[in-house]
Amino acid sequence: MVGRESEQEVLSQFVAASGGRALILRGDTGVGKSALLDHVAELAADQKLRVIRAAGVEAESELPFAGLHQFLYPLLPYIDRLDDGHRSVFDVVFGRSEGAPPSVMTLGIAVLDLLSLAASQKPLLLVLDDGHWLDASSTEVCGFVGRRLTGSSVKLVVVLRSDVASGFDTAALPELPVTTLSEKTSEQLLDRHYPGLDPQVRRLVLDEAQGNPLALLELPPFVRGGRAGRDPEELPGYTGIPLPQRLQHVYGARIEALGDAVRAELLRGALDGVGAGTAAARSGGTRYQMKDADEAAACGLLDIDPLTGDFVFRHPLVRSTVVQMATPNERRAAHAVLARIHGDDLERHATHLAASTVDPDERVATALEAAADSATRRGGAVAAVTWLTRAAELSESHEERSRRLGSAAFIAGHVGQLDRAQRLVGSDSGSDNGESPASVIATAYVALYEDGDVRSAQRRVLAAIENMRADGVREPNEMLVRLVNLLLAINQYASDEPSWVRTHELLGSLGDLVPFTSHIYHDAWGDVVRRGAGVHERVERAFADLSALEPWDVSRLSVAAYHVDILSQYRRHLQRTVDRELETGAVGPGITMLHLIMLDQMAVGEWDSAERTGQRTLELTTSEHHALFAHHTRAYLGLLAAMRGQVGRARELQAVVDAWARPRGVGFLTQIADAIGTTAALSEGDYEAAYLHAIGITSPGSFSPYAHQASRTLLDLVEAALHTGRSEQARAHALAARDAHLPDISPRLALITYGALAMTTTDPTEADTLYNRAETHPAAATFPFEHARIRLAHGIRLRHTQGRKAARLSLTLAAETFERLGAPTWAERAQAELRATGTPTVASSAHLAALTWQERRIADLAAGGLTNKEIGERMHLSPRTVSSHLYRVFPKLGITSRAALRDALGKIPGEQNA
Repeated sequence: MVGRESEQEVLSQFVAASGGRALILRGDTGVGKSALLDHVAELAADQKLRVIRAAGVEAESELPFAGLHQFLYPLLPYIDRLDDGHRSVFDVVFGRSEGAPPSVMTLGIAVLDLLSLAASQKPLLLVLDDGHWLDASSTEVCGFVGRRLTGSSVKLVVVLRSDVASGFDTAALPELPVTTLSEKTSEQLLDRHYPGLDPQVRRLVLDEAQGNPLALLELPPFVRGGRAGRDPEELPGYTGIPLPQRLQHVYGARIEALGDAVRAELLRGALDGVGAGTAAARSGGTRYQMKDADEAAACGLLDIDPLTGDFVFRHPLVRSTVVQMATPNERRAAHAVLARIHGDDLERHATHLAASTVDPDERVATALEAAADSATRRGGAVAAVTWLTRAAELSESHEERSRRLGSAAFIAGHVGQLDRAQRLVGSDSGSDNGESPASVIATAYVALYEDGDVRSAQRRVLAAIENMRADGVREPNEMLVRLVNLLLAINQYASDEPSWVRTHELLGSLGDLVPFTSHIYHDAWGDVVRRGAGVHERVERAFADLSALEPWDVSRLSVAAYHVDILSQYRRHLQRTVDRELETGAVGPGITMLHLIMLDQMAVGEWDSAERTGQRTLELTTSEHHALFAHHTRAYLGLLAAMRGQVGRARELQAVVDAWARPRGVGFLTQIADAIGTTAALSEGDYEAAYLHAIGITSPGSFSPYAHQASRTLLDLVEAALHTGRSEQARAHALAARDAHLPDISPRLALITYGALAMTTTDPTEADTLYNRAETHPAAATFPFEHARIRLAHGIRLRHTQGRKAARLSLTLAAETFERLGAPTWAERAQAELRATGTPTVASSAHLAALTWQERRIADLAAGGLTNKEIGERMHLSPRTVSSHLYRVFPKLGITSRAALRDALGKIPGEQNA
């Protein structure tokens, strides 16, 4: 190499450094990246590292995990030494067994363990040429692994082209740019390989190459051959043409000079991904071996792999030029040969078979459909859409074409490719009308996710299901199940009673045509108060066989788990799965999983993490133009802000969500908007406002049917009612929860039901028993916010009934939990109560927050001895509103009684008492 001293120094330090690390070499085509890759491989071999090479191949860029298989094939003997869990992961990825496709994290960890095991005997260097052509699944795993090599004995080097986008672009791995050579170095390289070159030709080559080493080596023979005596300025094919195209012109002239048989050999090799350069792939799997191609090697198109003795392409541009120059018939013939060679490889066989076929062929369509099923199970849903679309094109009957297009549209819609789903059903000429089941599904997805139009989506899907029933469906039907599950999702967002009642009747009439999982969604998503008994056991049974679940089944069951408050059991699986879904383009299930992860983070008190998850989801939903999901995310962010006492932000998000969702009839979101208002008002002690928001969700003493927030806001309504003097309504609501058997439905409902009953009973013994039952409930620690609120209420009661000393423990624990969660207004309240017991406390982060003008005026009047009624008459407020304002004022001033108001007001800096 000439002029690469600085790059060589970096690579030498890279190989010699202790520990594992990764490095990307990025540069233009022909700039010498592969030569540097050879150099680093030689350095590693000299230092006794085991070198494993792989190369991305454009022809395999849609085959899930094809690139990863290249890397891992030499290490397959080590897989048998891994534990059962990691072995099963590799079996699924490489198609040797069935099972749930692993997430990027799960597979990445298994790969790290495999590499560490292999490197324990001899340090490893993994070198990847043409990483930009690596399939997406392999790219994500390699990026995951590359970021976690520190402390291992494994190094990774990846070569990328600057002009081709790649998943490695966002992998956050260190990079070494490989630039063109300087003018002086270019002259040295050219003169070393072509001494005595005609000055005019030499100048032309230098000008055209612009420091590109490959061009400096390849252009001189082409310029000299057959062009003596011509003016270099008149040479065709140069001026204004990008350099790689000029080089392809150079290679094309050599390819044209070959015989037909040799060109056919080169084409089969190119289409099957035979490697290029000395970094050619040695995957160990079946790969076309070019024969009788010495003529191509002699003219500089092929090299000989020194390890295998097989022909390999001299450069990736040779491979791409071979394909571009072939006629369609020549390419189809080559694919037919390759399909026979790969008869035992389901996905590769189907891919080549489809490329070799023009006319409809049911055998080929069936093979592609099987390949799509295989890809979906292994995490390649986006590739599955492409293969199902091609399978539909090759179907021999209108019925099969429509069915396959419907399946492609279903997967496209489910992974969030809504425009693609609509195009697919729009191309279904096999349908007699525009309202085929597949068309209805695609249209409903768009109406729901892009526009939040639950009414038209609901109407279309209901009609399609009833039409199928009227047509006499007698056996389980995949399209029917898809329609039913979509209807249930739409109903969940609509949250209106008439639609759910109609759906109950419809599912009852379908009987065994609907699978048991759909019945779980039906009972959990609709009215968990009346239909939720036993749902958590059914969810657990369904999750017991993860290998049988598609990604969308996992997300649906997790939604059911949320409704019965057992989501924490499955969050680890969601976190393992969500990155894979998003990275492979499955946006729909990925967003739902992010929502569920955020909800669980909120429930268990990981509020900072929940905020980050919410912001990530909002950015994703906004960029994907999914208006429903975007407002759904804003609703959860608003609820989190309300819990944290960020009242201004909470109300801003509440207003945005409510203004979008209410006109559209998206009851699921309008209920969360009301819950935001309730929680925000409780956070700042405005119990009157909290009560009014809460009864907008459900009336005291009942739980509105099909209102998912009705049971979730049980504690909110009870607290707001008690603090506004509505003790009868509070007690009625707590008793309604008991009579509805809410403790049997979920652990969270058990906790807050016992807390609500304890807060509202007038029997001291019963209260103590119920408080103890709530505070010692096995799930109490899982829901720290509710637990702390119950402890605060218990502490206040104990202070009034048993004295200050008895209250200290409950109040201390409540204050500590609120502080840890980051709920400052609740922490202030608990600390004020704690100070009333004689226990000194440390002010929370928001202690002594500024009083509003109205709060200050009310506080001044109260300090002057006026009653709430008298203050209300002066300020045109109800006595109940005055009481709510004073309750907010007390914790801000760090006091617990009216008698302490005057002294506290006098201590505010820069203020004078009225």
